[in-house]
Amino acid sequence: MTATRPDTLPASFNRLAWSNLAAQSAEQIALAAAPIVAVLMLGVGEAATGLLQTALTLPFVLLAIPAGLLADRMARRWLMAGAEGLRALALLAILILIATDTLTLWLLALLGFIAVCGTVVYSVAAPSLVPSLVAPPMLPAANARIELARTVAFASGPALGGVLVGWVGAAPAFGVAAALSLVAMVAVSGVHEPARAVVTGRRPIQDIMEGAAFVFNHALLRPVFVTQLIFNTASFLILAVFVPYAIRRLGLSATGVGATLAMYGVGMTAGALLATRIMRRLPFGTVIALGPVTGFVASLVMALTTIVPSPLLAGLSFVLLGAGPILWVISTTTLRQAVTPSRLLGRVSAINIMSYGARPVGAGLAAVVGGLAGAEACFYLASLFFGWQALVILRSPAVGLDRQPDMVADPAA
Repeated sequence: MTATRPDTLPASFNRLAWSNLAAQSAEQIALAAAPIVAVLMLGVGEAATGLLQTALTLPFVLLAIPAGLLADRMARRWLMAGAEGLRALALLAILILIATDTLTLWLLALLGFIAVCGTVVYSVAAPSLVPSLVAPPMLPAANARIELARTVAFASGPALGGVLVGWVGAAPAFGVAAALSLVAMVAVSGVHEPARAVVTGRRPIQDIMEGAAFVFNHALLRPVFVTQLIFNTASFLILAVFVPYAIRRLGLSATGVGATLAMYGVGMTAGALLATRIMRRLPFGTVIALGPVTGFVASLVMALTTIVPSPLLAGLSFVLLGAGPILWVISTTTLRQAVTPSRLLGRVSAINIMSYGARPVGAGLAAVVGGLAGAEACFYLASLFFGWQALVILRSPAVGLDRQPDMVADPAA
């Protein structure tokens, strides 16, 4: 670990934090620009943009486990630098195709898929790198800094992407995203990563099974994974149908819908800013419970809008849906880093990313339930799912933790 005071974040971590901010911003700008370009430049409809969005989410399901395997077998900073370089090349290729008027939907989907592959690799490797850069007592502060960067990018990236496409055109938007990826690549390349023992002579499938067995047999990590899987399903039950519901039932304009959805980013930002203070004042297990419980309350508030159709209630629901889960991400990431041997961190982080695969499931379920019974039924069903995930975590030993667990020793080190 880098030499530094145990109560401060070292320079190497700060480089990682800046790299993470640039990487997350590049991702959000590109993700926002891609469907706008597909509609305005290529003239495609809803079905085609749906296929494009599918291509942009598939890498989280297909690549997370291989990325985790790589993160445990090679230097993580170079893996992350390579991932950002790959994303920059894909975004530059889109820029060139736009400039030469040769971009097609399939090329946009293919290059977007490649760019998101870089995102997945970076996202898997980053949490496994953090414990080698900071002292154990500073893990919550470090994870809060990482999540704050993601929150800022999540809140501002889509708006910036839309503004860039609208004001200066599609090519500059992808150019900005590519430039940010290059900044992230250079920044993470300069991180001082301590050397670690790397296990060799093992088959990939053996390593993957070892990581999965560790998570699903661990008394603390298993309920965390199950809770997150249900949460992702439930949240997309709401998000998938909110826009038509808000226009039809709440009487919101396009601007009003955007402002209401922006409350999600407001909640995320507030949660990330307050996370360190909250974790210092409350028992560690209580902070873990806050996210799922807050998500359940948020779903009940959204369901209440079916009786009291108020945009203010919908906005409050999104604030809660943003604030609580950010505390969840920060606290459970810290837990995962503390109880997982260093040699397994990449694979364990990858399994965590795999839970994002529940999001398309939630969206698909919303399409079926919403089509048959309306958005209101989706909100009621989401409340049941949110209640389920809250019960899972409240019945787990994780909520009984008084403090952050001690860092586990790595037998292979």
